[in-house]
Amino acid sequence: MTAVLDLWRKTSALPLGTRAFSLAFSQKAPYFASIRPRFTVIEPDRAELVIRKRRRVHNHLGTVHAIALCNGLEAAMGALAEATIPRDRRWIPKGMEVAYTAKATTDITCIAGTDPEQWTADPGDGYDLPVRVRGVRTDGTVVVEGEIRLWVTERTGA
Repeated sequence: MTAVLDLWRKTSALPLGTRAFSLAFSQKAPYFASIRPRFTVIEPDRAELVIRKRRRVHNHLGTVHAIALCNGLEAAMGALAEATIPRDRRWIPKGMEVAYTAKATTDITCIAGTDPEQWTADPGDGYDLPVRVRGVRTDGTVVVEGEIRLWVTERTGA
């Protein structure tokens, strides 16, 4: 089990544990703190977090800003990757492609997903691994969807 998944399982079982985990995760990559992600699901091949709609993440229309949405999608993807990747491999984001499909007028749940077989490919010199991502309003409307591509390689001693 990976360190992130182990920590999630331990902390999420405690009162206020999901908040503590979310804060700790945001400190590991400080830019994530700008959206104050609240993780709700972390398991192999799936991660979810909520971005609260608050003034700090608004754009000029009073909706959740596109870059805040992308930040949430990347945080969800990072948690999924850390919870899923085999211990003998490493990953790095290679690119992101998203489409904004509706206004982000409520809190947004950011969801990242993969399929188990994506992580078992022969790493060779490395390979692209697409992670499906989407952001959903509280009424179920998808406001952003796309893909974040990871570059997966064998872990080398360094």
